[in-house]
Amino acid sequence: MIATSQGRLQDRRPLSIIDIGSNSIRLVIYEGIARSPTVLFNEKMLAGLGRGIVTTGKLDPDGVRRAVEEFGRFRALSEQAGAENLHVIATAAAREAENGPDFISRAEDILGTKIKVLTGRQEAYYSALGIISGFHPADGIAGDLGGGSLELVDVSGETIGDGITLPLGGLRLQEMAQNAPTAATKIARTELIRAQLLRAGQGRTFYCVGGTWRNLARLHMMVNGYRLNVMHHYEMPMEGLSDFLKQVASGELDKVKGIDRISKNRRGLLPYGATTLLEVMRSMKPEKVVVSALGVREGYLYSLLSDEEKQKDPLISAAEELAILRARSVTHSRELAEWTGTSFRTFGIEESEADSRYRQAACLLADIGWRAHPEYRGTQSLNIIAHASFIGVDHPGRAFIALANLFRHEGVFEDSVSPEMRALATPHYVERARVLGAVLRVVYLLSASMPGIIPNLTWRTRPDGTLCLVIPAEHAGLMGERPAGRMAQLSKVLGRPMELVVDGE
Repeated sequence: MIATSQGRLQDRRPLSIIDIGSNSIRLVIYEGIARSPTVLFNEKMLAGLGRGIVTTGKLDPDGVRRAVEEFGRFRALSEQAGAENLHVIATAAAREAENGPDFISRAEDILGTKIKVLTGRQEAYYSALGIISGFHPADGIAGDLGGGSLELVDVSGETIGDGITLPLGGLRLQEMAQNAPTAATKIARTELIRAQLLRAGQGRTFYCVGGTWRNLARLHMMVNGYRLNVMHHYEMPMEGLSDFLKQVASGELDKVKGIDRISKNRRGLLPYGATTLLEVMRSMKPEKVVVSALGVREGYLYSLLSDEEKQKDPLISAAEELAILRARSVTHSRELAEWTGTSFRTFGIEESEADSRYRQAACLLADIGWRAHPEYRGTQSLNIIAHASFIGVDHPGRAFIALANLFRHEGVFEDSVSPEMRALATPHYVERARVLGAVLRVVYLLSASMPGIIPNLTWRTRPDGTLCLVIPAEHAGLMGERPAGRMAQLSKVLGRPMELVVDGE
């Protein structure tokens, strides 16, 4: 076995997935099979296999040549990373092209493994699993836009409903429309008439999957000055979205702010991705449009999990893993997650399921910055959390978790929070973050960041209404000026009399 550093989870065995798409081919090496997968290595090439398939019926010759040359490198990289298994899947272009079987056979010889050529139904199924994997819970229509096809499938919780594959992939639509935006609109509108499942999506979420739509969302971020450059669970506000998409669909990309930040290889398909999304919105009338960083590849990985692993919360799983890797004690972090739930109920703070999950995640992550300089622990923790590859959390929730950890280290002063982060978190989560941060500031001084004491701390209300945090008599030595001062801060945040006392006094 390859020697690993302490920055790796020791119970994981790497595996690789190669995704042969109509436009891009990507190798992803994962740390292991997990509810919240971590990427060890990621590389892609834009082969454009599906270019010209409408007129020739065959894979693009230059794309085939370049792909075949690159497969040897992908296999070598997988072996170099210590991957114990190499899974290869192929989608629309490979299954539809006249010379697809020959290409797959050559690829199998080079890669040394059998390639799973997905049917349209299978592609939609794995795309749905990708959404189930990345959202907690998912409810809406998933749309996976590749180079050759568009898969639409209804997802509700863990239930996968109706699905359909349409010939609306970016490369295919570009070729069918002969580079004419007006023609592309007519083609997309005609094809989407067959997608009757979109009617069941009215008022629900449309999940955008695929590289073209992710780059479209990245452009939308830049146009609107969005300050959190995290693609997964980015919600494109419905207000003004149609105007933005129409501008991109017109093909006048040079006039769009931030277009220079989009790869030149990707720009050509943006108008067709925008056209298709516009027509989906027109047919479906969604409540919101949300971007997913997870798709067919991650759905396939999710399918390899045991039933027990599939039931785990992806956010909590990822937070626990980061605590194992970076906190002084993951047991202490778990104690915080449970104990703060009791505390919030004592405070009379009601939590939704999302509120509770995000609070638990914030507690699990509350000590990941301890190795940093004391002056920068809060900022470092905030940056790590704000930009981590978490799934199962929306952007306001992510901001809450980050802010709670900033407050935990730097004090509950709102003037230290950037206006952008405050706006992203919303007033609800900013206030919750201040409360949680203030609670953590008290108990960390009583526990020395080690397990064993927090479960023994209890709350008691005096006849005069004062809420007391009670330290067991055998731990009376933990009482002191600093924790008492932190308790006074918590009292101000909650706006109620509170005191730190030793049991029996």
